[in-house]
This record gives sequence, structure tokens and C-alpha cells, in this order.
Amino acid sequence: METLDQIGYGFAVALAPENLLFVFIGVLAGTIIGMLPGLGPMSAIALMIPIAFGMDPTTAMIMLAGVYYGAVFGGSTSSILLNAPGISGTVATSFDGYPMARRGKAGKALAIAAIASFAGGTVGVVLLMLIAPWLAKFAVSFGPADYFSLMILGLTAVVSLGGRNLTKGLIAAVVGVIISLIGIDSQTATMRFTFGVPELFEGVQFLIVALGVFALAEVFAMLARRGTGGGDGTITSLRLNRQEVGALTPPTARGSLLGFFVGVLPGAGATIASFMAYSTEKRIARDGATFGSGNIKGVAAPESANNAAAVGSFVPLLTLGVPGSGTTAILLGALLVLGIQPGPLMLSDHPDVFWGVVASMYVGNLVLLVLNLPLIPLFAKVLKTPRAVLLPLVVVFCVIGVYGLSFTVFDLWLLLGFGVLGYVMRQNGFPAAPLILGLILGGMMEKSMRQALQISDGAWSTFVTNPFSAGLLALGALALAGPLLARLRRRPSEPSGAAPPEEGSGGDDGGSQDGRGGEAGGAQRSASSAGDGHAGDGHEAAEGR
Repeated sequence: METLDQIGYGFAVALAPENLLFVFIGVLAGTIIGMLPGLGPMSAIALMIPIAFGMDPTTAMIMLAGVYYGAVFGGSTSSILLNAPGISGTVATSFDGYPMARRGKAGKALAIAAIASFAGGTVGVVLLMLIAPWLAKFAVSFGPADYFSLMILGLTAVVSLGGRNLTKGLIAAVVGVIISLIGIDSQTATMRFTFGVPELFEGVQFLIVALGVFALAEVFAMLARRGTGGGDGTITSLRLNRQEVGALTPPTARGSLLGFFVGVLPGAGATIASFMAYSTEKRIARDGATFGSGNIKGVAAPESANNAAAVGSFVPLLTLGVPGSGTTAILLGALLVLGIQPGPLMLSDHPDVFWGVVASMYVGNLVLLVLNLPLIPLFAKVLKTPRAVLLPLVVVFCVIGVYGLSFTVFDLWLLLGFGVLGYVMRQNGFPAAPLILGLILGGMMEKSMRQALQISDGAWSTFVTNPFSAGLLALGALALAGPLLARLRRRPSEPSGAAPPEEGSGGDDGGSQDGRGGEAGGAQRSASSAGDGHAGDGHEAAEGR
């Protein structure tokens, strides 16, 4: 009963007129920022801390939290419409969202993303209210060996996105890890893969790689196709039929739960949660082969996961004072600036801040849904933009986003290089997802591995003697063995003249997937777009693998 009273108190705080106004301001600013590649919630929150300094601490944190999950909510728009992820947490959304947009289903994809985001945020808030203290203790019990094994599991699970060609997925993941190691080693100050270039001393920014491999590579692909634009110019109804709602409910529920629990772990966050939810659904779905070419489940799962993870990341922040990501680290700084010390005593010393922020998340998610659904037809009209206007706009967004990181021309050359790399990868059937996740996890894997070895005096056996770590590694091995075993089971039943499974897994496989039905089907594709859709479908199939 005490918990219900505290929740009621939190909603009383969140529904105060002043706090409602700043919930709206926060989520609106976050949505707009999330749509723009290059401007993430970290920079937005950092810029708004001076504004929040003179405000009431509860109101200020409600606004800053709204910017955070509003940016996660809005980041899916540019991922779906332009294949240019607004933030890293929406990269996985583009795998199936962008193919849907190219087939005239941008409105439906945006509607699914909005509903799944709301569901994920709602589930996250409910769980945050009910089990935050217990989850905080569980997250702290994770040691370095456990974190390393968790990263291995996340990486091996996403390598399964390479589909039938596991080798290409592994190669892409290793390249991503190598890119993450560029720069000065934080522990030994050794230069790694810098080739004496000062601009590489601090490593390669994630945004440069993401915008190059996805957005700029898509520009190159559209130029190579010489088509008429990003989609077929038609925008179907936003309404979902009963069959689609039934198909979306399980992946949305699983993504919400998985995302929240991953978000609770410091260092994991929305990006890892969205990739894990996507790869999980691809494995268990009956129509998993159509993921990457416009499957509605491939939009719902990562969107519900990344929003639930954004809420889950507040668990260690508010109850332990431990930031779980770069964004929550800035929020921790904001709390300290406002004179609030997060931790176990926060619930008793500042219940208005704790429960007010928690309740405002649900209110904010509801505001986001009401705000975004009516604007979907307007957003979807981006696809009707002529190619001569659309492509320069995408390039301008990429250039501004990358140049704003450190204001160096060298970063623009890196952007161009990764754009070429992304185009070559999709032309040869290499999936981009393992590369991106390898880049994200590489640094954290190395850090956790070193810490675990220091604790165990250099004994590598610590990763298998620790029960939880050993269990995670075993799951990672199963994730890699699954596709191999499935291939071995299929091979004896194949006719002697059949092509090996690896063949056609590159760019030419996309067309074959189109006829498999469901959301991946090309039945609604017009005759004029069928000619240039083949090459694009190949890239979508490759990314989805």
C-alpha cells in the first residue's frame, strides 16, 4: 500500500500545471533533436543544464528526462524515412523501417514505431515503479567478467543478422571491434591504429561510422540505381488491422521486457537493447527470413526495447547514483548541480524528485504518442521529395552532424570513407549491424576484460569459473552454433543441383525475399519502382542479416 501511495504522490507532482508544461517542452525538444542526425540527447541535455539551474529541481529533472526519452522516441523518424539514424539507439529500427518506407508504407512504419515506443516506455515506467530498488542491487552485483560475457553474448547474437552467411557477419563484427580500438589506449597510453594521424588519437566517433555506413551509403546506392527517389511516392493508411496488431503484440512485449532489464545494467543502454531485441525476434519468428526487407516485427521489437531501456537506465542513476550511459552521466551532473545527491537515500530525502520524475515519464510517453501520431502523414511526405532535393538534404544533415563533433575537415573525409565502405559492404552482402555493434561494444569489452584479468591476477579461467559469466558465454556459443546446425540439417535434404546456402545472400537475394509474403512482399510495389527496387532490396536483405 505504501508503494501505491508513493506512486499517487508522484503523479500528483507530475500533473502539476508547471510540471506538465515542462514535460511537454522536454519531449517536444527531444523529439525534434532525435530526428536530426548528429544531435543526440547528450548534447541537448548539456546545453539545457544552464537553463535548468535556476528552476525547481523536480521541474528541471522532469524537463531533462523528457528530452532524453523524447530523443529516443523521435530518433526513429529519420531512421525510417531516410535510413539516417537520429541517435544510435534507433539504428536497428532502420533495418526494416526503411524498407517499409521505400515500399510506400512509411506511415504504417512510423505508426508502429510510435505505438511500440509508447508500449516500451509504459512497461519500463511500471517496472521502474515496482522493482527499482531490487533491480539496482542486482545490477551492482555484475562483475567485470559478467559484463564481458554479456557483451560477447550481445555481439554473437547480432552476428546472426548475417543470416545464412555467418562468415560475413563475423568479419563485419571484427572490423567494428577493430575500429573501436583506434586511438590512445586509456590504460597504457599506447597509440593503436592511428598511423601518426593526430585526429585519430581520440578514436573514431560512432556518429561518423553510423552516418557513413547507413545514410551516405544509401545516397551512393540511390545514385547507382538512378531511380526516382527513396520510395514509390504513395503513402498507405496508418491504421493497423487486427492481424497486424496480433503479430506486433508479442515482439513488443518481449522487446519492452528485454529492453528494460538491459537498460538497468550500467554500460548497456538503449543501443544494445534494441540490437538484442531485433536479433531475438529474428531468431524466434516464423518469418525470420523476411527480416531486413520490411517486416513489421523488425520495427516494433527494437523500438519498444530502446524506449524501455531509456527508462531502465534511470534505475541505477536514481537509486545508486551510478550512471549507466553517457546521457545518464550528464543527468547525474545535472542532479548534483541542482543540489540533489542521487542514491539509496534519495527516496527518503527527495521523494518529490524521485517519484515526480518517474510518474512524469508515463505522462511524457502519453504526450509523445498524442503529439507524434497526428504528425505522421506530414513526416511521411519526406518520401515524396524529388531525388534531386532529397539526396543533397541527406548529405547536408550528415555533414553538419559530423562536422559539429570536433569541427575538423578530417572527420568529413572519414565520413566519406565509411560511406564508401558501407556501399561496398551492401553490394557484396556484408551486414552492417554486426559492424556497428562491434564498434559500440569493442571498447567496453576490452575494459571489462582487463578489469576481470586484473582481479583474477591474469587467470583467463575467471570467465568460465564464474557461474553467471560461464552461462552467458554458453549462450553466446549457442547463438553462433545455431545457424551452423540449421545449415547442416538443411543440407542433406537439398537436391544435388541446389545452390549452396551462401549463394545469393548478397545483393541479389533481396529480390527473392520479396515474394515470401507478409510485410516483406513486394505486391504493392509499382511497375516503375520494380526495376530500381532490386538493388535496394539487396542492401536491405544484407543489412537485415
